[in-house]
Amino acid sequence: MSATTTSRVVIVGASAAGLAAAETLRREGHTGTITLIGDEPAAPYDRPPLSKEILSGAWSPDRLPLRNRADLDALGLDARYGREAIGVNVAEGTVRLADGTQVPYDGLIVATGVRPRRLPGTPAHILRTLDDALALKDRLGPGRTLAVVGAGFLGAEAASVAAGLGTQVTLLEPAPVPLAHAVGEDVGRMLAQVHLDHGVDLRTGTGVSEVVPGGVRLGDGSVVEAETVLVAIGSRPNTEWLAGSSLPVGDGLSCDMFCSADRGVYGAGDVARWHNPLFGTSMRIEHRTNAAEQGMAAARNLLGTRRPFAPVPYFWSDQYDMKIRAYGYLRGHDEMRIAEGSLEEREFTAVYRTGDRLTGVLAVGMPPKTTRPWQQAIAARTPWHQVTSLLEGAAA
Repeated sequence: MSATTTSRVVIVGASAAGLAAAETLRREGHTGTITLIGDEPAAPYDRPPLSKEILSGAWSPDRLPLRNRADLDALGLDARYGREAIGVNVAEGTVRLADGTQVPYDGLIVATGVRPRRLPGTPAHILRTLDDALALKDRLGPGRTLAVVGAGFLGAEAASVAAGLGTQVTLLEPAPVPLAHAVGEDVGRMLAQVHLDHGVDLRTGTGVSEVVPGGVRLGDGSVVEAETVLVAIGSRPNTEWLAGSSLPVGDGLSCDMFCSADRGVYGAGDVARWHNPLFGTSMRIEHRTNAAEQGMAAARNLLGTRRPFAPVPYFWSDQYDMKIRAYGYLRGHDEMRIAEGSLEEREFTAVYRTGDRLTGVLAVGMPPKTTRPWQQAIAARTPWHQVTSLLEGAAA
């Protein structure tokens, strides 16, 4: 398939990844049909602000759309919002919708994202869509109580916003140290102390078995009372609709280094697990920047570029007055060292080793320029011994 072929491309997922793929197809010269299918009734909108600016009330919902109407119209999309894809026939090249419609394709990009994991018991709040954020926002404020289950980045952001609005927050985390698997125990303990300093009742090593009326039941049978419960215990990739399609599905749609899952089928965004040759491992990244970059890469490779998708992943988080930025692949790292600043002052840059290479950097309260050289060093596959020599020389 080439940019001049007037063929049919179907993108399932009206997301940041799906929109980036559609725009790239047009930018690269594709003149055929682009069908964009999304199960939400709205055009693609930005999700990171849901747990920050929307939840706090700093933004109104009209700031969320990723593109205005004129820009979307210029793409000439066959947009099908509020329509759910429930199956795909790879042999025939069709996507089946819940209303029985069969949408034919010559190229398919799967960008269906993820959905929040839930707990058994009484229905609780989750935070994935605009409606989710608005419903939770209405439950926050002085005199209100909130239990947040899960102290990952999403739960921590929601807890920080809620506390800032005067809500009495209990933050429950089964691990001994929040986010230790990703950022390391030292950084995790520092982030935990920040919550405590802002009046959050953080309880680590605390598992939750179910949501009950008026709170949550812990693993030991006791109940934490709260008017409102937010469950933020991770997510599941939306791949059920691919069952029986012959496409490889595990923890997400399994793709190669070109984001290809099968002939003419590509994955992009949170739903895609692909082999990143820069790190020599498969990964599935649930971050906004990766979604857009992978959407572009999938579209170009669908058009025949065949270039490996080998990014240095990036994410950010806003918690209280802290800006957290990170590049690389920190999960499963072997060592962390402070390169600049200090944990005690909560202004620092930390670097991470996996094997014999520099694989990540995380900065808290530091200007963006601090991490750029480290980002370049990660992309250059810098050996760890060069990093330690640099750090030891700076300390001398």
